[in-house]
Amino acid sequence: MAANELEKTKRRRYPACCDIYEEKGNVVLKMEMPGVSRENLDIKVDGDVLVIYGKKNVPHNDKSGYIIREIAEGDYYHEYSIDDTIDRNKINASLEKGVLTLTLSIKESEKPRKINVVSK
Repeated sequence: MAANELEKTKRRRYPACCDIYEEKGNVVLKMEMPGVSRENLDIKVDGDVLVIYGKKNVPHNDKSGYIIREIAEGDYYHEYSIDDTIDRNKINASLEKGVLTLTLSIKESEKPRKINVVSK
């Protein structure tokens, strides 16, 4: 196991709420990742797997006397299987207000098309 993979397994993992839907010839994935900055995101396609990793860093003041401390550092890690209908060269990502949006383009050859019927 690589050192960075080992680091990921030692930290707390958070479940991330996710919506996936089709829109305008794309598959859109929206995932809540509060506390994750753009610099702490790692998104890659490895074969038929889309891997999403986000590192949540929370600054704490260790000098104060916490009564309750529920906000903790941790990771978001998700894997999704993708098939050959997705164009791996046309995947875009944006992060806004703690929500990651991935837009996966469906290959033109895989999009539904209308067949015209002619009279004879």
